Amino acid sequence: MPSLKPMTRLLVPEQIAPELRQRADQRAGFEDEYPFESNWFEVDGRTLHYVDEGHGPVLLMVHGNPTWSFAWRKLVTDLSRDFRVIAIDHLGCGFSEKPQDRDVYTLDGHIRRLMALVSLLDLQQITLFAHDWGGAIGMGCAGRTAERFQQFVLMNTGAFRSQAIPFRISLCRIPFLGKLGDRGLNLFARAALTMAVEKPLSAAARTGLIAPYDSWAHRIAVHEFVQDIPLGPAHRSYATLTEVENSLKQFRDHRVQLIWGMKDWCFTPTDFLSEFRRRFPAAHTLEIPDAGHYVFEDAPDAVLRQSRSFLER
Repeated sequence: MPSLKPMTRLLVPEQIAPELRQRADQRAGFEDEYPFESNWFEVDGRTLHYVDEGHGPVLLMVHGNPTWSFAWRKLVTDLSRDFRVIAIDHLGCGFSEKPQDRDVYTLDGHIRRLMALVSLLDLQQITLFAHDWGGAIGMGCAGRTAERFQQFVLMNTGAFRSQAIPFRISLCRIPFLGKLGDRGLNLFARAALTMAVEKPLSAAARTGLIAPYDSWAHRIAVHEFVQDIPLGPAHRSYATLTEVENSLKQFRDHRVQLIWGMKDWCFTPTDFLSEFRRRFPAAHTLEIPDAGHYVFEDAPDAVLRQSRSFLER
């Protein structure tokens, strides 16, 4: 397992670059949806942003692509009344730093940075909430620090190898054209505003979801997440995803809640929900028939009710 570099620390606002602080403070159009205080930490010389709200048992929320901690806002608002809720912005996402070196945007890199936050905050008995890429990243962190994790809530995600890549996503992997679409035209993030949901998003939700991805430079992580899907052994993240997959068996007897938008065309029920059920046969499952990939947007009340029910059992 790769080790963390020595430079890993929590930061105070005065240590944050003015540009990052200003971007975190500029929430026009979604300020009421995302009223949380900004927190920061540094790992490998990079500055990352996270939300840390409430007190009590720890809920760690890990987003995917092309979202950020904003995706968890409704859960954070409600659950932080009774729990300590922490939601990270991956490097290149949300209010975190967005370096232009594509080599930092690997599955292993995202896992190590999440591990750094867990270690810095000394989180114990964690309930992991994960969506989309958050499944592989969050379960990767859990696999390497299993003693810190207690139970899991997984939504429309994956944490194992699969060849089930939708055609519309494979188009984004075409050299030059994919980069032009993802970074130049913001097609990936903009398309998700309609393709990832079954119900129209509010103006505030639309604004908030894409606010951090407002320029070519700021869309690098969106593009690199798509490039980092490992479909074969030669891929840079294939070995890491294999490690994550192999680590799942140690959690077979842990409590697991699966929440699935059944109209998801990306992390489809057939390919992903069924595989999680096979790996976690005792898992609780909530299928939401009329919800898509952004299940937390299409069915926030149902997601919250089921999450509370799971946490209180």
